[in-house]
Amino acid sequence: MTDVAHRLPTGIGGLDDVLSGGLPSDRLYLVKGTPGVGKTTLAMQFLLEGVHRGEKALYITLSETEQEIRQVAESHGWSLEGLDMFELSLAEQALRLREENTLYASEDVDLKQVMGVLMERVSAVQPRRLVFDSLSEIRLLSSSLARYRRQILALKQDLSGRACTTLLLDDQTGGDDLQVESLAHGVIVLEQTAAQYGADRRRLRVEKLRGSSFRSGFHDYAVHVGGLAVFPRLIAAEHRTELVAETISSGISELDAILGGGVDRSTCTLVMGPAGVGKSVIVSQFAVAAALRGDISSVFLFEERIATWVKRGEHLGMPVSRLMAEGKLRVTQVDPAELAPDEFTHLVRESIEVHGARVLVIDSITGYYNAMPEGRFLSLQMHELLSYVAERGVATLLTMAQTGAVGAHMVAAVDISYLADTVIVMRYFEADGHVNKAISVLKKRSGKHETSIRSVAFGAGGIQVGETLFHLRGIFSGLPSQVSQESLRVTGK
Repeated sequence: MTDVAHRLPTGIGGLDDVLSGGLPSDRLYLVKGTPGVGKTTLAMQFLLEGVHRGEKALYITLSETEQEIRQVAESHGWSLEGLDMFELSLAEQALRLREENTLYASEDVDLKQVMGVLMERVSAVQPRRLVFDSLSEIRLLSSSLARYRRQILALKQDLSGRACTTLLLDDQTGGDDLQVESLAHGVIVLEQTAAQYGADRRRLRVEKLRGSSFRSGFHDYAVHVGGLAVFPRLIAAEHRTELVAETISSGISELDAILGGGVDRSTCTLVMGPAGVGKSVIVSQFAVAAALRGDISSVFLFEERIATWVKRGEHLGMPVSRLMAEGKLRVTQVDPAELAPDEFTHLVRESIEVHGARVLVIDSITGYYNAMPEGRFLSLQMHELLSYVAERGVATLLTMAQTGAVGAHMVAAVDISYLADTVIVMRYFEADGHVNKAISVLKKRSGKHETSIRSVAFGAGGIQVGETLFHLRGIFSGLPSQVSQESLRVTGK
């Protein structure tokens, strides 16, 4: 494998992660994708990274003018000072002046002569980094596919003796050419697909990188002001650490009691129930309690506005505004229609690795599911994310909405309860002419827990977890019945 020390950083942190440090130097690479996927932006970041490092960089634009390239740079707030640029029209002008011939249109100029002028520019600049944008123009100047392939081979041979790392951009207007791909040391593919609703999804894949390790598969990326941001696919196995055995309290003794003391770090707790039953309040309580103890808590809201979440928390006596101002409680509102799955994973990793979060709340997993372009992969991606968070010693709390206001047979959009270490179920039930709420713990892998069903209420005083509901049967059906005193005596209650 190529030593990381001989790799050139691309200027895109996430892409360097995918490439295990960057591109092996002094090689030729193919970057392909349909128009609009961000090839030019990627190439500019690659060249400007070289300029930043004091390297000579040359951008040869065959499809756009230098002015158009500078406009792209301005839109990202980049300065092109120190970057050499040369466009095809200048090569053609130089060739016509050399031959003193102005009778021919640019498309009639001989390809070999044009490439000769371009390579003279390369020889004059002696760049450490070089970009040809794009191959479609060379293809148009060629009279046949065979001639085009021979020209690419000649280009590679001409560059092989130079200390130069080259990117060839291909907009695929002529289709895929496997022979050209075989000439390249590495191939990076950029894709853009239209979602049925929301923003287009962008993802990239490294098809090959000879003699070098890289992270295979698709990785989401986005084009923002400032350039490409690549979000490498998470592989939990790369983050193995010693699991942390510690129980954290909710700050409410009765709630801790039904959980056998609280929830454990390096585990995932799932709170399930119908809309409005109080799932968000329960997980928020753990986040706030941890923040009050001095830990950092990170909350991701998929369905609720931050202002609404803050207002409810303050009403329940949680000092969320103060904790947010102190930086102990970090709350992020996520728009599922605009966010790619790997981008959300990146936000979670950033909250843990950069901001030091020790408690993670995702409210709700249903919103996360809606953000997925292909729902069947949700469990796989969520498994990787939860495994990673556990390896970092973070306690995770998820909420999942179930359809139906009452009744035991409720359905969720996706079943991930098997991934959770602890499962809390909340239900509505009718009793004494009122709609009441109940809470119970179905399982806890890391220790004992109560098997009882307790009442729970929310008000200005916070969360009130009541006594065990001994006198009622069928609570989870939504239609409980009174248990006779004789039955209570038989069971010893």
